[in-house]
Amino acid sequence: MAGLTDLKTILRELEPELQLGQFVFAGLRAGGQADLGALAPVGIFREPEGATFIVRREVAEKYGLVYDQPLRWIVLRVHSSLAAVGLTAAVATRLAGEGIAANIVAGRLHDHLFVPAGDAERALAALRALQQESAGGNR
Repeated sequence: MAGLTDLKTILRELEPELQLGQFVFAGLRAGGQADLGALAPVGIFREPEGATFIVRREVAEKYGLVYDQPLRWIVLRVHSSLAAVGLTAAVATRLAGEGIAANIVAGRLHDHLFVPAGDAERALAALRALQQESAGGNR
């Protein structure tokens, strides 16, 4: 099934869902090695300076990975197309208006937001309000 491309439809069907636990964007210490099976990353991004692993906080601590802050993971359950225009901007703009930082990762089927752990509930509320407004409700 192809993902949705119409922004109004995507926002109306956003369905943000907060995942359990805390996550971090982590890297290896200089000279370190990683067993991907043990780390069980939910995401990996290779940068010129090294790989960034998105892992559970307790895994990063167990294996001595370097990270900056604990985050919470929000999945946007709508099946949006990678060709959809404006979803990232709409979500980032709404969260920025609430003073909430967001790291957004697009998967093949869904978009994923990682927000500071202390802001997770406010972020979820803001995204639900965005969905409700898009469906014709009031904020």
